[in-house]
Amino acid sequence: MLGGMFAPAAFRTIALASCSLAFFRTAALAGETEWPQFRGPTGQGISAAVHVPVVWSATSHVAWQVGVAGRGWSSPVFSRGRLYLTAAVGDADKTLHALCLDAADGRVLWDTEIFHPDAASVAAMHPKNSPASGTPVVTADRLYVHFGHMGTAALDLAGKVVWRQTELAYSPVHGTGGSPILVSDALVFSGDGAKDPFIAALDAATGALRWKTPRNSPAKKQFSFSTPLAIQVAGATQIISPGSGFVGGYDVKDGRELWRVCYGEGYSVIPRPVFAHGLLFVSSSFDAAVLYAIKPDGASGDASATNIAWSSRKAAPHSASTLVLGDELYFVSDAGIATCADARTGDVLWSERLGGGFSASPVAAEGRVYFQNEAGVGYVVKAGKTFELLATNDLGERTLASPAVADGALYLRSETRLWKITP
Repeated sequence: MLGGMFAPAAFRTIALASCSLAFFRTAALAGETEWPQFRGPTGQGISAAVHVPVVWSATSHVAWQVGVAGRGWSSPVFSRGRLYLTAAVGDADKTLHALCLDAADGRVLWDTEIFHPDAASVAAMHPKNSPASGTPVVTADRLYVHFGHMGTAALDLAGKVVWRQTELAYSPVHGTGGSPILVSDALVFSGDGAKDPFIAALDAATGALRWKTPRNSPAKKQFSFSTPLAIQVAGATQIISPGSGFVGGYDVKDGRELWRVCYGEGYSVIPRPVFAHGLLFVSSSFDAAVLYAIKPDGASGDASATNIAWSSRKAAPHSASTLVLGDELYFVSDAGIATCADARTGDVLWSERLGGGFSASPVAAEGRVYFQNEAGVGYVVKAGKTFELLATNDLGERTLASPAVADGALYLRSETRLWKITP
């Protein structure tokens, strides 16, 4: 959900592997099935895993399911046989936790309290959000967790806190939602609150502030929740970060804004960007979503008039990120209309209504696209230019977190549980 977005039982958690931009790309090319950040190795929802399940229910193809204490819509991440989550525990007096579970059996390996924020910090919350909606990032030796305006922290893989950072406070609207990304030795995230929105980078080793860049957004409503994406443009790394009113490209070294493409009053932007075929796919989110295909190569300053390849309002997503497989772009609207379009032109190849509302971002494995709705129903669709529904799978519990795909399994977080689904 919100970038990663938004039970009583024992806590469950543990370690993952390598998470720099170079690692994500190397892992994907090598066919690794790690899932170390929101939307997987490249941050775009694609898994190289094999033998991924197609059919399941609350009682079939479940390797295990465990209760997760507290509230949280952060998506699970996976590395080296371990899963990591965050959660907010308690009622009015909440504590924010990082959890580690053994992926083989769901046992909690460790549970670390990270922050104990004051009640006012967690009070204002959208019904679909939670105090623990940002998905963690895991590397070979660190776990990074992010709770938006309430703070960011790094832990070692035994669950010991290495550093905490609480200096980047801001006034949230509807809580927090975006996830951080790790680019080389910098941890980057947005702070798009009620006013003075920004994007910032921390030193991954120490938590010290590297840079903080104001959005200078023209939009009336300043708040958004998107997770950035690092891409290569003309041999250089850019951070792509949508916010209210525009999407910007930023220099990873100093946070300097390189270019922007404006989309009017679009706000509460949630979907993470996707990059394929030299195009960035970005949604303007609320109130009337428009899906844009943007050419970052050659973009400079305000590129709104020159670098939009195509745009479409038809069933554009407000919450779920898009996905590209081959030449096709897949996305699902909040109202449940799934669409396949030509990624280069935007021409719609098929558009079908699935059941329910959608917040989770789709994922892909073995030529299939997995859509998970808010009611707990997963739709498995064969990738291709014609629509073919392979399975409809009901867990029977609310699901807003995006799935993780790794090690031949599907990991799903529902409102009170974490599930391992196997063939």
